[in-house]
Amino acid sequence: MNDPESIIKEAKTIAVVGLSDDPEKYSHEVASYLKEQGYRIIPVNPNYEEVFGDHAYDTVDQIPEQVDVVDVFLPPDKTPNVAEDAVNAGVKVLWLQEGIENEEARRIAEEGGLVFVQDRCMKQTHEGLQKS
Repeated sequence: MNDPESIIKEAKTIAVVGLSDDPEKYSHEVASYLKEQGYRIIPVNPNYEEVFGDHAYDTVDQIPEQVDVVDVFLPPDKTPNVAEDAVNAGVKVLWLQEGIENEEARRIAEEGGLVFVQDRCMKQTHEGLQKS
């Protein structure tokens, strides 16, 4: 599970950081799509009690089960903290959505043994695999 396509194929559980319950938000659209494709979506957003009827956690390292991928919808300056939480939680992959890049988050993730993807959309990557 070290390139975006194999991550999409092998992942089962995705924690979505910054997931909104507002259907107009891109985080909601992407997570809703991934949920429809059979992935277990775990909301991570301290502003909500739950999203999609699932308990929302304040941080990744509070999630009591194994997470394969942390998919991040936050401003770039917030991503190093998420990277630290993901390392502490023993996550396999830190994925920053399209338009989000941060070299400090990359360094933290890679030094912690995580696969790192940035500036790429999980939904678009999944849809690309469906077409091939």
